[in-house]
Amino acid sequence: MAQLEMKGISKAFSGVKVLQGVDFQVGSGEVVALLGENGAGKSTLMKILTGVYQADEGQISIDGEARVLRTIRDAQDLGIGMIYQELNLFSNLSVAENFLIGREGKFKTLGFVNYPLLYEKVSATMESLNLNRNPKERLSDLSVGEQQLVEIGKSLQQEVRFLIMDEPTSALSKGETDRLFEIVHALKAKGVGIIYISHRLEELFRVADRVTVLRDGRFIATVPTEETTERELVSLMVGRDIAERYPHEQSSPGESILRAEKLKTLAIRDVSLEIKGGEIVGLGGLMGSGRTEVARALSGIDSLQSGRIVMEGRILHLRSPASAIRSGIVLVTEDRKNEGLLLPFTIRENLALPTLSQRSRLGFIRRQAEGMNAQEWVGKLRIKTHSVEQATENLSGGNQQKVVIGKWLACKPKLLILDEPTRGIDVGAKQEIYQLMNRLKLEGRAVLMISSDLPELLGMSDRVYVMHEGTIQGELQGREMQQEAFMRLATGGEV
Repeated sequence: MAQLEMKGISKAFSGVKVLQGVDFQVGSGEVVALLGENGAGKSTLMKILTGVYQADEGQISIDGEARVLRTIRDAQDLGIGMIYQELNLFSNLSVAENFLIGREGKFKTLGFVNYPLLYEKVSATMESLNLNRNPKERLSDLSVGEQQLVEIGKSLQQEVRFLIMDEPTSALSKGETDRLFEIVHALKAKGVGIIYISHRLEELFRVADRVTVLRDGRFIATVPTEETTERELVSLMVGRDIAERYPHEQSSPGESILRAEKLKTLAIRDVSLEIKGGEIVGLGGLMGSGRTEVARALSGIDSLQSGRIVMEGRILHLRSPASAIRSGIVLVTEDRKNEGLLLPFTIRENLALPTLSQRSRLGFIRRQAEGMNAQEWVGKLRIKTHSVEQATENLSGGNQQKVVIGKWLACKPKLLILDEPTRGIDVGAKQEIYQLMNRLKLEGRAVLMISSDLPELLGMSDRVYVMHEGTIQGELQGREMQQEAFMRLATGGEV
């Protein structure tokens, strides 16, 4: 059996060691999950494997022969491919053109792109993924989940021997996830070795043969999936036992904070809901049901065609996100890197953005006040950084998410809307965000949480609104909050 092996891999940046003597192996025809908290070193290890970085120490071998990977092309030539968590796509190009980039030579005839052949190949790949879109469509017209499938499809068209899948289901619906797992099993049967990275532990038990755990840049253990449990894996990841996965706190809801009445926009057609102080309200549904579009309407991004939003008894006229913020409504977007952060900016600068006016005088920013604000939120949210002057793009996903949440909490909102708040972050960071949500609830604030992670949605919410085709299909609370009841509503049925 062919095998890829990484032995004694070490890597440091600016004198800080991020990997220390890490070992990792994956054979042909097997799936090995790579698990660890954000900042554990998973991404750095995979970037070394794909030629983005070079290791300071250690060796990579394939089929027993040592290999030197100086570039991404070196890795590709050896049959190593990767599906990235952060989409590596061009939104202004068509779906087919995104498939074409980097593979132009395979679709050229006499120096020109053979578009009929390209469309034929792309259509076949899209059909295998149950992605029913025209390959000529502009990528920006697809949802985030559909774009994730395009990213997956691009990798499937390459002749890979070893495929890295980094959070491949983070934006997929249950049906799309099931289809992806079928593809994983088919690739495995063809002898492809798969490195599977996911923070959704339940997925690992469906696809992985073994699990390798990293912690703080070190190799901790490799265990057969059938011989371990979720709780044991979490303990290996964080170095401590986390007894309760969804630490839901009981509270008594207060007065109504926000009431939406028959909202209609270009994307939703009939949405009515209420959120009270001191409660976490979940909003769920299948992909395309309109969950995010409700958040956009409530936060002033999308204009209402009809209906009204009532905030503490006062009708709001939200003409922009700024007017929503002034009214006490803030949105933590699902796409933190493109919509939630200015990645090249420092932590200090990102945390200050929504409240600059509070730390400005005569048009000049008071840097000392800005720094004190940053230190406060870094401490409160336990953001792991060596300095508030660190560029946000160099933080782990979980710490980036904390920066996004922190900058909005600095506005002291009455309603915090969280769209996919734990997507792509590790178990430890999830726990911290859950505890933060609980604290906000106990302070009497209102939280609206949108999540495609159904156990999370049901586990953390006091009650849940379920959407279907742009409308609220029903509400679940108490004993009704079960996955079966949720799916009946999400597919257009009744409880």
